[in-house]
Amino acid sequence: MSSETVFVKILDKDYQVACPREERAALQESAELLDERMRAIKRSSSVIGLERIAVMAALNLSHELLQAKQHPTPDSNPEPEQTELKRLHEKIDRTLAQFDQP
Repeated sequence: MSSETVFVKILDKDYQVACPREERAALQESAELLDERMRAIKRSSSVIGLERIAVMAALNLSHELLQAKQHPTPDSNPEPEQTELKRLHEKIDRTLAQFDQP
């Protein structure tokens, strides 16, 4: 598994994220979803600050993931739930780690 640097934009800020080549599309899709959620939070609430908006978005996405895990639909992803959950947590951790860098 070779890794490559992927550039993503979240709330008009560019981030470099290393990820395996085969996960590039998934990472970009995750970044787009995170950007959409963060923009929605920024528009519709009094939450101020990039870090707080990111935490709120992460909490919302984590909640949705847990709900989907507890109440799977017939067309759910056939991948084992624990593997998918771990992969999503790692992506969230990588993205949030970018906010800690200057």
